[in-house]
Amino acid sequence: MNIYLTGFMGTGKSVVARQLAQLKQWPPLDLDQLIEQREGKLIVEIFKEKGEPYFRKIEKQILKEVAQQKNQIISCGGGIVLDPENIALMKKTGIMVCLTARIPVILERTRGLGHRPLLLVDNPEEKIRQLLQQRQPFYAQADLSIDTSDITPYEVACQILRKLNL
Repeated sequence: MNIYLTGFMGTGKSVVARQLAQLKQWPPLDLDQLIEQREGKLIVEIFKEKGEPYFRKIEKQILKEVAQQKNQIISCGGGIVLDPENIALMKKTGIMVCLTARIPVILERTRGLGHRPLLLVDNPEEKIRQLLQQRQPFYAQADLSIDTSDITPYEVACQILRKLNL
C-alpha cells in the first residue's frame, strides 16, 4: 500500500511527504521531481516548451511506474487528479489523501515562486480560485482530506497516520 498526497499547490504535499516518510520509514517520492529528472527540464520549462497535455502524459506514465511498488509516500502534482484513471490507480494501489488550505494561505505559500507555471498570471488569487473550483470534484474523491492552513507539516503527518490507523 502507498500513501498518495494530492491537493492544490501550496498545500504542503512535498514537505508533509518527507515528514510521513520519516515517521513511517518509507521512501518519499515526489512525482514532479521525477518528471524533471526524466525530462531533464524544470516543470515550468516543460509547460512552456511542450504544453500541459504533454506534461500530463508524462505525469501519468511516471505514476503508473511508481504505483507498481509498495510502502511509499508519493507527493503528486496538484493536477494529477484531473485524469480519472490516475485517481483509480491511486485508490487501487494505496490511500489517496488530499491536503487543502485556504486561498490566502495558498497565495502566501506560493507567492514569488516562479516554478508554478499555472500561477504566472496577472491575478494569481483569481487563478487559484478558478483552479480550485475546477478541481474540487476530483479532490473530493480522496479517502481522507486534511486542511493544512493552521497546522505544521509534522502535525499533518501525525493526523494522517492516526486517521488511517497506520
